[in-house]
Amino acid sequence: MSNWLSDEEMKSVTGAERRESPIPTQVVSNGEFTPMPQTASQRRVEQSIDSLADRYGKPRGLSRRDFLRSASGMAAAFLAMNEVYGPVFDVSTAEAADFGAAADRAARTKNQRIFDDQTHFNRDDLRNPEPIDVGRFAAKHWNPDMIDEMGIIHERFQFENYLKEVYLDSETDVALLSTVPFEDRPWLLSNEQMALSRDLVNGIAGSRRMLIHSAFTPGIEGWMDDAEEAIERFRPDSWKGYTIGDPLAPAQSKHPWRLDDEKLVYPFYERIQKAGITTVCVHKGLIPRDYEKSMPGVWKHATVEDVGQAAKDWPGLDFVIYHSGFRAFVEIPELESASFEQTGYIRWVSDLARIPEDYGVTNVYGEIGTSFANTVVTHPRLAAGMIGTLLRGLGHDHLLWGTDSTWYGSPQWQIEAFRRLEIPEDLRQRHGFPELGGPDSALKNAVFWDNGAKLYGLGGEDVLGSIDGDAIDSIRADYRETGIQRSNRAYGYVRV
Repeated sequence: MSNWLSDEEMKSVTGAERRESPIPTQVVSNGEFTPMPQTASQRRVEQSIDSLADRYGKPRGLSRRDFLRSASGMAAAFLAMNEVYGPVFDVSTAEAADFGAAADRAARTKNQRIFDDQTHFNRDDLRNPEPIDVGRFAAKHWNPDMIDEMGIIHERFQFENYLKEVYLDSETDVALLSTVPFEDRPWLLSNEQMALSRDLVNGIAGSRRMLIHSAFTPGIEGWMDDAEEAIERFRPDSWKGYTIGDPLAPAQSKHPWRLDDEKLVYPFYERIQKAGITTVCVHKGLIPRDYEKSMPGVWKHATVEDVGQAAKDWPGLDFVIYHSGFRAFVEIPELESASFEQTGYIRWVSDLARIPEDYGVTNVYGEIGTSFANTVVTHPRLAAGMIGTLLRGLGHDHLLWGTDSTWYGSPQWQIEAFRRLEIPEDLRQRHGFPELGGPDSALKNAVFWDNGAKLYGLGGEDVLGSIDGDAIDSIRADYRETGIQRSNRAYGYVRV
């Protein structure tokens, strides 16, 4: 979808939902970037998953698809990952072979809380192919065979499917709904639509199940008036901005900006601090590999070089760096991973992790949506190294869980990947990374819930008590009583 894609790249993708593996075996794109081809290692993982599904599913009379939708199928997928990448995930053969063993392990985390700091769906009236509806755009420009699926393409990204994927097919307890603002096109969701969605979900639930952003767009005409409207009418839980300007066409963006721009942005900080809405989330990283050529004059706005000074100047605000500044769209994960293995440096994650020490601040957080999803299915050691780098630099209490779903289908596979992830011992010794611990370790619980709950005021007994036994809790229980299992679908595009 983005303007840096060539005509040839636009012909190179197909729908990700056609293969329903418990974890993606290719990088999935939401249409904003061209996904990398399946690597040889990912192909081996895919083949191993199929083999394990046949081995453990057929004796139970299950098709490969049905087995892979079970807890044992999820375990089999991580066994396959370990076969290819080494022992990065905590999983046993018993879990794949025995449904009871898989159920016993799942019971360990039945009381674990999950707060997802970044989720998405599209507004209902975005049915034209440009610029948002990636399904229609792909059918028109990339993959004509998908025209037959037009009746369901848009529904993948709509509100109803979002509720199913996030609240029913995953163990997510509370989700923060976000948007993507553009300069000359309709946003994924307007600030008002996000507020209405929050009111609807929380009204039905009878509890605080959904939080929202309001987007702010420095430099665009009337942007401070829009922020004022958000404060007065929508009362967002936090703010969302893109320093690159227009996310779909950053190279042509008319309004890139910096977090430390005293003239443009500091008056906004003053206003939101006065209003008491003091969490500022900002997209950083995730730009194409030829960024210096394709985004001249703009690409530096995607780095984290403006974060430290802004955080130092505004200690009363909290700055949440989405994607943790991870530069790569993992289109060349071998090179990114090899660089990390040699140097211990990850662009621009390591730069973010140094900010607290370099600037003497404690109000900078990292969020790992998309960055974790894409690295953990391409180079799990790189994913582990990224987590270790952030924990070591930002602190255990300054890393937030986020999945960028529903771009990647239900977030459950990401939850399971993080529960099972361990930083390999050689990386811990070489770089001083912490041990992550078991699926319900104190550190993982902090990332999944505690850190975000503290930031957003979700930690009190009144909040937890209202979630337990609320309407969504009841709907989720009824849903699982039916025996319906997650679809394992990813809603995006993979390389042919």
